[in-house]
Amino acid sequence: MAKRMKMMILILVSLFTAGQLWAAGPVKIGMITTLSTKAGYLGEDIRDGFKLAIAQENGTLGGIPVDLMVEDDGRKPEKGKQIAERYLKKEKIKILTGIVFSNVAMAVVPKVVRQDIVYLSANAAPSKLAGKGCSKNYFSVSYQNDNIDEVVGRYVTESGHKSVYLLAPNYPAGKDHLAGFKRYYKGEIAGEVYTKLGQADYAAEIAALRAAKPSAVFFFLPGGMGINFLKQYAQAGLSQQIPVYGPAFSFDERILKAVGSAALGVKNGSQWTHDLDNPANAQFVAAYQKAYNRMPTLYASQGYDTARLIGSALKAVKGDLSDMDAFRAAVKKADFDSVRGNFSFGVNQHPIQDLYIREVIQTDTGFTNKTVKKVFSNHIDAYACDCKM
Repeated sequence: MAKRMKMMILILVSLFTAGQLWAAGPVKIGMITTLSTKAGYLGEDIRDGFKLAIAQENGTLGGIPVDLMVEDDGRKPEKGKQIAERYLKKEKIKILTGIVFSNVAMAVVPKVVRQDIVYLSANAAPSKLAGKGCSKNYFSVSYQNDNIDEVVGRYVTESGHKSVYLLAPNYPAGKDHLAGFKRYYKGEIAGEVYTKLGQADYAAEIAALRAAKPSAVFFFLPGGMGINFLKQYAQAGLSQQIPVYGPAFSFDERILKAVGSAALGVKNGSQWTHDLDNPANAQFVAAYQKAYNRMPTLYASQGYDTARLIGSALKAVKGDLSDMDAFRAAVKKADFDSVRGNFSFGVNQHPIQDLYIREVIQTDTGFTNKTVKKVFSNHIDAYACDCKM
């Protein structure tokens, strides 16, 4: 009788535990990103790269079932905050990602990480979150904003340009990107102009640039802003007179399709290109093209890497987020094969990675980028030393 009773208790405990696991359901991941406005394709690519990783694992990451919830912030900080609050209060989400723009990130990230929510950036990585504002709950899987401009600053210096005219939108990322360029550029700054975020007409800026007569131009204008500037710059007849440089954000394949020959030959900085020679990247590029019938952009690669990183951490903790210290430790190990090749986290939980110069070229299928040279190996951002964790 005692043996039978013991067996029944074991069965009940087993059923109760199974019921608990079933009730828990898949791990929810909240993605706040930009899907509307002229910059909407940036969020689409992050989302699509992330979803590809889930699809490749049949609805799981690291073997753990996941539920990806995606909402459009419309590039508005206040809307981003509202989505984050809803995810945390209503959905009880513990993992967030996806923000494209740094002004949205600054409105959302500092608040959510104080609530023991882990935020993994698939794009925006402002300097304030890399230095004194670092947090154990904040990881940048992309870069630190300055990085992709630092590599261009070094390259432009080595190319012998004596003066450069700078142009960027007036928001946190714009200031970070120009700061990154200036950190490694050793020549004269012929002008430094901050435009309105989302600006479409650059006639006044181009006229001032022409008058300054720099030997080169460096600009950071992501999404539709970059399309408009490059077209107007070429129409003004300056593309053959004053060479343009920039970070990868203004020279991805979707922008190049819209810009065309106006961008041909432009050198740009990046931590990733579709031609990087490593197995993880080769399979990613092929799988993305098959799934979406287009070449992946930098944003797509970052979305994919973010998903794969989350998967490695979920696998390590067996999908149990009751111990967030264990989950954070698993994230920080970065135990996954990045499409970039070398990837690890520094003390401020931003990437230590290689950085490259790419060149816009034309192929039989259109305009794209090819890797020209590696400029930095295992590069660490400038703000890591200010992070006290």
